[in-house]
Amino acid sequence: MLAARPHTLGVTLAPVLAACVLAWQEQGRWHAGIALLTLLAAMLIQIGTNLLNDVGDFERGADGSDRLGPQRATAMGWLSARQVRRAGLGALATAFLLGIVLAFAGGWPIVVLGLGALLCGWAYTAGPWPIAYSAFGEVFVWVFFGLAAVLGTYFLQVGTLSSAAWLMGHMMGAFASAVMLVNNTRDAATDARVGKRTLAVRLGLGGSRALYATCLALPFLLLPWVGVRWHWLPLLALPLAATLVWRFVRQEPGRGHNLILARTAQLQLLFAVLWSLGQVLAS
Repeated sequence: MLAARPHTLGVTLAPVLAACVLAWQEQGRWHAGIALLTLLAAMLIQIGTNLLNDVGDFERGADGSDRLGPQRATAMGWLSARQVRRAGLGALATAFLLGIVLAFAGGWPIVVLGLGALLCGWAYTAGPWPIAYSAFGEVFVWVFFGLAAVLGTYFLQVGTLSSAAWLMGHMMGAFASAVMLVNNTRDAATDARVGKRTLAVRLGLGGSRALYATCLALPFLLLPWVGVRWHWLPLLALPLAATLVWRFVRQEPGRGHNLILARTAQLQLLFAVLWSLGQVLAS
């Protein structure tokens, strides 16, 4: 359970929820069964990515005794590298099986999107050019846990796309990238020592702080274009966003960033729930 990182799964739940509500608000219909399969497949891809990251960082020497983040199953010896890798690949394989059902519902766009997500989930830490060891980690989560999650879910519900769905994809992607940025800023010093040239390593602390603030501000700035009469309701989450930015800017990278990371993921889910509630109240 710890290796799967369940406390981060809100990053997957939020875009699927928002996309389903948007489809219902714009098209007047949604399919609960398809929504559940979409959520399960997306969560399995995230869990598989997390598990492969657990074992991949251990084998590459990134999870040493000076690690600031939560303890990892492989590095602590709770599970063998083989066990964690098999579990990660098993999660991706199960997501693939669910994706077969979704492909019948959504056609070739879902096939392409699903295979791309599975490939990138594996390549995030595995393979000769792992995404996690480059400056593209935040781009990866923006695309797949933002745009792909929202657009794929919306398309499965109504068979088309809308401008609001694209904007919502960017909003969810900004939140997901902020979560990743906190993680990489916390680990920037140790990552640099093992050759992980993440975006936080390349930007430095000042640049990472500015980008984090931008990522949390963007969803609120885009609200008027993806809401109706109750589009202001997610503004109730703004004090939490402001508090997180203040803490991230003031606090030096360390174990305290673990709480900021968890709260950022919770902020995304809170934002999605409040926005969804607004659409229901406006109907």
